[in-house]
Amino acid sequence: MSFSSSNVSSISRILFYNGKICTFLPSAPFLEAISISSGVIESLGSSKDLLEKYSSNPEYRKIDLHGRTVIPGLNDNHLHFIREGLNFNLELRWDGVKSLKTALKMLRDQADRTPDGQWVRVVGGWCELQFQEKRLPTLDEINEIVPDKPVFLLHLYDCALINRVGLKLLENKLMRDPLAAEIQRDDKGNPTGLFIAKPNAGLLYNTLNQLPKLTSEEKVNSTLAYQRELNRFGLTSCLDPGGGFQSFPDDYEVIRKLDQQNQLTVRISYSLFPQRPNKELEDFTKWIAMVKPGQGSDYFKHLGAGEMLAFSAADFEDFKFDRPDLPPHMEADLEPIVRLLVQHQWPMRLHATYGESIERDLNVFERVAREDPEKFSKLRLIIDHAETITEEEIKRIKKLGGGVAIQHRMAFQGEYFRERYGEAAASIAPPIGLILDHRLPLGAGTDGTRVASYNPWISLYWLITGKTVGGSQLYQSSNCVNRLEALRLWTTANSWFEFQENTKGSLKSGMLADLAVLSKDFFQVDEEEIKTIESLCTVVGGKIVYLDPSYAQEVNLNIQTSTLKVEPEWSPVKYYGGYQIESTTSQQEVGVGQETKPLLKSDQLRSSLYATHEKSSQTIDPYRRFEGHHEC
Repeated sequence: MSFSSSNVSSISRILFYNGKICTFLPSAPFLEAISISSGVIESLGSSKDLLEKYSSNPEYRKIDLHGRTVIPGLNDNHLHFIREGLNFNLELRWDGVKSLKTALKMLRDQADRTPDGQWVRVVGGWCELQFQEKRLPTLDEINEIVPDKPVFLLHLYDCALINRVGLKLLENKLMRDPLAAEIQRDDKGNPTGLFIAKPNAGLLYNTLNQLPKLTSEEKVNSTLAYQRELNRFGLTSCLDPGGGFQSFPDDYEVIRKLDQQNQLTVRISYSLFPQRPNKELEDFTKWIAMVKPGQGSDYFKHLGAGEMLAFSAADFEDFKFDRPDLPPHMEADLEPIVRLLVQHQWPMRLHATYGESIERDLNVFERVAREDPEKFSKLRLIIDHAETITEEEIKRIKKLGGGVAIQHRMAFQGEYFRERYGEAAASIAPPIGLILDHRLPLGAGTDGTRVASYNPWISLYWLITGKTVGGSQLYQSSNCVNRLEALRLWTTANSWFEFQENTKGSLKSGMLADLAVLSKDFFQVDEEEIKTIESLCTVVGGKIVYLDPSYAQEVNLNIQTSTLKVEPEWSPVKYYGGYQIESTTSQQEVGVGQETKPLLKSDQLRSSLYATHEKSSQTIDPYRRFEGHHEC
């Protein structure tokens, strides 16, 4: 499989017309046409007006959308982009695979092409309940299918399965002194190959970090392949929260060089994550002298600190096990770090799953904030995840000037949560409706790529339907949002966390020209089809960075394209790509890679736009849940 990338240096101005363009403009949420010039949005309006305005200007490439839906570029508020970029080409992705039978065939075939000295690895982004069989593979199955190559298979962050060959290679490195996990053993005391994240996933992380890495050149190639995969789904921005074994500045060098070479097609706001327990204050003190918030380019910019501030302040989420308590010394660890960051005006984000953890974290934030409330409120504190946040904690975060960043972890772990804590608790985890009712800034993301898939449309589906990837109905309508609101949580809402709400997130004159032409009408398609949406044409900074070949044919867009050759030669990405989509496309809902036809004539388009506009609010309230329009 190759990745097409568009070389559009000759196209600096574009006019899209005859479309259904979601703008998030209060007075005109949907329009027909949009013009782009010099990387920003120039004007919007009717197709008639803009065609008349630009018809005689040959510098504009005019693209007839044939009624297709255009949205602002998606922005993931919690995506481990940098880490995954360094590893993407090594990984066999089971994201979206519908049957265990298919997944195991992929595993076997990949083992045949994986060279000696390398591992076959499946690193998160999937859940056993997405399979028709509703189960994990057994160790016997893995050993039988792959008897001669080492296999590492990570399921969310709750366990890893390692075959016999892999166990033998790891024996001297990790097995004798396991770190923060449980190793299942047989009646003779020998490890079976099941590593369980109890009390946390320390051993899983360490094991993964021991596996062979890509070369420097391959890491660049891998990062380019991963960003192309994200562009495929209309993603144009993300907030990177750092991660374990992601050291600054060394592991950021690939991204920095790509930025300098103008090769980034996803805008990244990154936070710094300490790597040494009990040395966090030392790390932040060093980094404060090296980089400042806002430093960087429009494509690679430093945001602040997190999602780890102090190791003792972050709770580990594995809903198959009981909630962990933060240690008694947490407050003493966290407070000097927060004080240092506030002093130097570093925005902060903190991993906090449970309300019990958030309560204690907030005690620390509030103590420091009392010293200078205005200075603290300017930092827009982000509480990440917040599955069991309470109403009182929501009020406290609002008073601090902060917000909550949620991700679709419950789409992958909802059944486990419900089994442990009950149906009532699961129905409001996280309490999306309550957060919006309190008008607290809220945005959505994925937490990809390990504990959940990076596909943004799975998150949007979860927000709208309240369903898991396994098909379970978790939420009632009061904890779901309608489609326009879900899209807002993925665009304008997340730009607030980056201090860029006046720069990107909506489509209006002067904003960055980041947008996606969708394969299906997100606002009208059947709910189940939302999961199969892709981008036909993704634009970042006014440049076409992803273009589906069949769509290029449809609109007669004959631009020069180049192909990224995935490296190394045996990479799973070369043969399978990334997220696996099994479309249920009808003739009127066209997917990527299929023959495309114009969907709507001009008069039909206007009727569709008016109908959509009537269904939406006349003025867009950023905190309103659009009561009466829930689609659960």
